[in-house]
Amino acid sequence: MLAVCETGDVGMKNKEKTNVMRVLDRKKISYESYNYEPDATMSGEEIAAMLGEDAEKVFKTLVTQGKSGQHYVFVVPVEEELDLKKAAIAAGEKSVGMIKQKELLPLTGYVHGGCSPIGMKKQFPTFIHETARQFDRMFVSAGKVGFQIELSPEDLAETIDCKFVDIV
Repeated sequence: MLAVCETGDVGMKNKEKTNVMRVLDRKKISYESYNYEPDATMSGEEIAAMLGEDAEKVFKTLVTQGKSGQHYVFVVPVEEELDLKKAAIAAGEKSVGMIKQKELLPLTGYVHGGCSPIGMKKQFPTFIHETARQFDRMFVSAGKVGFQIELSPEDLAETIDCKFVDIV
């Protein structure tokens, strides 16, 4: 079951707002929120299908660590894989690697499957795959498993400091 809610809509199931939604509300950024019954085995492509959207418009958030020890966030379409060499070049690092799943929550405040580029405990350098700019609206996690938000790439860039680059 998919519930669709506009910004500020009190009709959301359980009227629940995530930290991501509160950040966007504070910044007066327009978005739509979607929530669904999460399934631990659900892929990004299945979430896109549930939303009725092409997988190229639905993005996942990946957290890495560079050789220097600095952390970086990469936002890529759910149907694509992050190219670690391109990611390292974008970040100005010799190499980057994915962080361990157990490190995600203490580092970002988010769990696997609910990680959003918005509202992390600390804002890390963030890179969004350049294809996001070709869409009027894109989808990212709303910071909790079972929750997605739809917003414009420009509004996302206004909310977080990021660069649009080829990283897949």
